[in-house]
Amino acid sequence: MGSSSISKPKVIKGSAGYVLEDVPHLSDYISDLPTYSNPLQDNPAYSVVKQYFVHVDDSVPQKIIAHKDSPRGLHFRRAGPRQRVYFEADAVQAAIVTCGGLCPGLNTVIRELVCGLFHMYGVKKILGINGGYKGFYAHNTITLTPKTVNDIHKRGGTILGSSRGGHDTTKIVDSIQDRGINQVYIIGGDGTQRGAYRIYEEIRKRGLKVAVVGIPKTIDNDIPVIDKSFGFDTAVEEAQRAINAAHVEAESIENGIGVVKLMGRYSGFIAMYATLASRDVDCCLIPESPFYLEGPGGLFEFAERRLRENGHMVIVIAEGAGQELVSESMQSMDKQDASGNKLLQDVGLWISQKMKEHFTKQKTLAINLKYIDPTYMIRAVPSNASDNVYCTLLAQSAVHGAMAGYTGFTSGLVNGRQTYIPFNRITEGQNKVVITDRMWARLLCSTNQPSFLISKGITEDKKEETDFCSFVKHRSYKIVYRPYASLFFLVGVDDAEKAGGSCSATGCDQVPPQYSSPLNQLSVGA
Repeated sequence: MGSSSISKPKVIKGSAGYVLEDVPHLSDYISDLPTYSNPLQDNPAYSVVKQYFVHVDDSVPQKIIAHKDSPRGLHFRRAGPRQRVYFEADAVQAAIVTCGGLCPGLNTVIRELVCGLFHMYGVKKILGINGGYKGFYAHNTITLTPKTVNDIHKRGGTILGSSRGGHDTTKIVDSIQDRGINQVYIIGGDGTQRGAYRIYEEIRKRGLKVAVVGIPKTIDNDIPVIDKSFGFDTAVEEAQRAINAAHVEAESIENGIGVVKLMGRYSGFIAMYATLASRDVDCCLIPESPFYLEGPGGLFEFAERRLRENGHMVIVIAEGAGQELVSESMQSMDKQDASGNKLLQDVGLWISQKMKEHFTKQKTLAINLKYIDPTYMIRAVPSNASDNVYCTLLAQSAVHGAMAGYTGFTSGLVNGRQTYIPFNRITEGQNKVVITDRMWARLLCSTNQPSFLISKGITEDKKEETDFCSFVKHRSYKIVYRPYASLFFLVGVDDAEKAGGSCSATGCDQVPPQYSSPLNQLSVGA
């Protein structure tokens, strides 16, 4: 009945290069499961819907841009209600748990899970697990009904409480089995989803009829595959308040500098999108794009130039940016929190202090610097209208999937469509800003900041003042210097170049700069 080994990914191949990364189903390891008619067909709310149920073969492509001869590529199963369900409403005992840090929209997801189960499928027995994963074996539960969750979407945080760590797979599954729980909805980030994957594997190993469903939560938007995570839009919107305050402070005093630290441990999406939305930011620093402080082309030089031009400037920095620079004087790079995340130093405070020290030492400009860290204010707010709608879609899709017998999956948006994604795909990596992509190029165009992608050694090449490219390799990319633009750009390195070929940077084909298009200089957007 049960399987003793780790389950293999379900992959279904079709014609013309079609590949479906399918999600597990209860029938994969439990035979002869009874099915029932979906009660949605008798639900008055769905009476106006022309097509009640998602077709069994519906899927969503991971990539929507293709050429005429391209294979159809990778797909995920489309989310939505199925014609047959594998649970009767009276037999369902559902549990909901929130784990990890706070994020706008947590209460909305809880509310919509409860209301979806109750109003769409008639499920009455719904438990809230209090305090994260450890709440399973600490016997901390609360009963959830549509009445008790009616107004919680107007509040920040989570009514269930949360915690980091505390994951003991055996104890959790023992608790699930003892309580008779047969649907588990787990809301959390990549670490939480990895825990959910282990719970699913243990449940499958024991042959239990329990659907394990994940709802991805990360304010940093760093979960792969999905378009975005809930709470991200709210975070970007709230970040505008901090950036606007920093801008007002900076422009109201001579040589004012406003520094705003935003969330982004490994990914700089909040900083990037908040910068693009604001238009008041002069420099955005993110973990994916290394920078340096001193010397030609460094942050100090750029800051001094911008202050002389405008009289003020605003810097937005993600919390994970520049950690290798901070670690030179503060040894804590190897420490981790209970969730296994690297403990970061406060790079906002560090860079603020460094800038004060630099300008005091140089005695060229007397700066007035204000530092703002809105991290916990942003995390604690209720979700905005856009995220509320998204939370509803995520929660209802999760409920439809569990009732249809799917398990071991995460509900997520792919190319604007709700899908079911296997746990292993969600946990295999992190979503990061691609600094060779057009979006980062748009930001550089907006702020007019240098890319800072250069080691100190390459600055010596500036003395040559040639009209052609001088470059060095930096990781898997090439750092290209444009002498006529006094900027450095990052371009990809192909195999021919690694073998000693010529530079293939856009706009760098031995054409004198006066004949090059300005857009060709933006190699990061190529």
